[in-house]
Amino acid sequence: MSDNHGNTPAAWTAVLVALAGFVVGGAGLMFSPMNYVVFWVGVAIVLFAGVLFVIMAKMGLHESTH
Repeated sequence: MSDNHGNTPAAWTAVLVALAGFVVGGAGLMFSPMNYVVFWVGVAIVLFAGVLFVIMAKMGLHESTH
């Protein structure tokens, strides 16, 4: 188990990108009528956050600095 509790640049970056994706996707659902293109762009951003996390973790940005 990790001893850094997620306080790493990789984790924070992934969370912020995923949050942006949820905001974009939620905005797409609130349009009248619903804009599915904007919603799916938000979903793609959230998926990209996962890929970004894996890439940054492999670069060593998810290691404990304590």
